[in-house]
Amino acid sequence: MKKVDISIIVPIYKTEKYLRKCLDSLVNQTKEELEFILINDGSPDNSEKIIKEYKDNRIHYYKNKNQGIGKTRNYGIEKACGKYLLFVDSDDYLRLDTCQVLYDKAEEEDLDIIVFNMEKIYDNGTTEKDKIPSFETSSVKDNPSLLNMINLGPCNKLFKTSIIKENHIQFLEELKYEDVPFVIESLIKAKKIGQAEESLYYYVIHGKSETTIRDERCFDIIKVIDGVRKNIKEKELKEQMNHLTVRVLTNYTIQQRVQEKPEIGIQFIEEAFQYLEENIPDYQDNKYYKGRGFLRRTIEKNKKLTILYCKIYRQMRKKKR
Repeated sequence: MKKVDISIIVPIYKTEKYLRKCLDSLVNQTKEELEFILINDGSPDNSEKIIKEYKDNRIHYYKNKNQGIGKTRNYGIEKACGKYLLFVDSDDYLRLDTCQVLYDKAEEEDLDIIVFNMEKIYDNGTTEKDKIPSFETSSVKDNPSLLNMINLGPCNKLFKTSIIKENHIQFLEELKYEDVPFVIESLIKAKKIGQAEESLYYYVIHGKSETTIRDERCFDIIKVIDGVRKNIKEKELKEQMNHLTVRVLTNYTIQQRVQEKPEIGIQFIEEAFQYLEENIPDYQDNKYYKGRGFLRRTIEKNKKLTILYCKIYRQMRKKKR
């Protein structure tokens, strides 16, 4: 069996428009010691036909019934043979030297996780840098603030496989935002977290991207955050978890401006603020808000103003159409 340094796990569902660009960016990586674990999650489009066009023997193709991205990624982890894991969404793509850059850095510095920057690519052709704040190589134990400096998605991170498998870290399988506990637990278990300050991942944002859709599943984020909070035992992380909770829930209350059903958005805002009031009574004094502008933090701290903001935003959006 050939040496595998990095296993790249790609769940595939309804992304035929973007799939070739994704796969081209994988098979043409400058680093060769890779395996591509492509998992067709019961996609009803031409994804399978596209995948079979590629004859690279590093491709391991699996076809399952539709089970959701959490279960699909977990399946990929089970199949992975590489020393490191990299997660790529099938509508995104990599810079062609991504794997070489990450592998060299991980080996040279003996890192458990590398965090790197992304570039957002919008359907209208515009791009936007998505940068993680700079930090020194460390661990969450030595620098708890990393929990709030590093984003909670898995795709801009290289994980040492042993950290994931030995600690039985998995994606949630029944809820949306399945990646939040996975990333948080991985960060906490890692002994050395490093950073590559280059944009190595291209994150494609389109009308059907998860980041652009807000529906009834938004309530899952409250359950996910509550589950993470209950699993955090370390006292020194409690303050950081309060910060993270305020940051995440505030972000999602504001995002209800694009909720498909306005009444669902209002209900979510009500429940999110109730959760904050019950679990972090002094949430309005949380340091998360200190870095926000006056008007922004005034709206974000107040339930009625958040509801009003979302309503006005929707009305203005309708007028533009």
